[in-house]
Amino acid sequence: MAAVTEYTEEELAYYMGEAYKEAQIAFSLGEVPVGAVIVWDGEIVSRGHNSRETDKNALRHAELSAIDGACAKLGGWRLHKADLFVTLEPCVMCAGACVTGRIRRVYYGAADIRFGGFGGVVDLRGYGFNHIPEVRGGIMEEPCAELMRRFFRELRKNGG
Repeated sequence: MAAVTEYTEEELAYYMGEAYKEAQIAFSLGEVPVGAVIVWDGEIVSRGHNSRETDKNALRHAELSAIDGACAKLGGWRLHKADLFVTLEPCVMCAGACVTGRIRRVYYGAADIRFGGFGGVVDLRGYGFNHIPEVRGGIMEEPCAELMRRFFRELRKNGG
């Protein structure tokens, strides 16, 4: 098996920028602004953003939407060459989907100390699963965190 190569800083910024665009879509819909993209062999194969409120479905997280789209496009559930870029550290549910879907690497923007599954509230990498994705946080951390802060400030201001 070939060695896994790291992205350049420019590539990291590009892919996280694409995830950020998805987060902005979620923001515009009144959703918690989280966006995600799946990259396979250098190509974005799927995108997702939070749509829990819109779809009235607890499973409509950005990561799950992107993973679902990637599986459909690629024709299988084993995403062993896929990298997930997401603006917020995946929650435990989404981190579990990364583990079971065999996502190769997870890159996230802002940490999530309340719900994060890769170090925030728990770290699923420490539980002996047969597949553990590589995880790196802090990619475009400040813009991702600021979008979240802005969303919740506006929500509180509007009585939400």
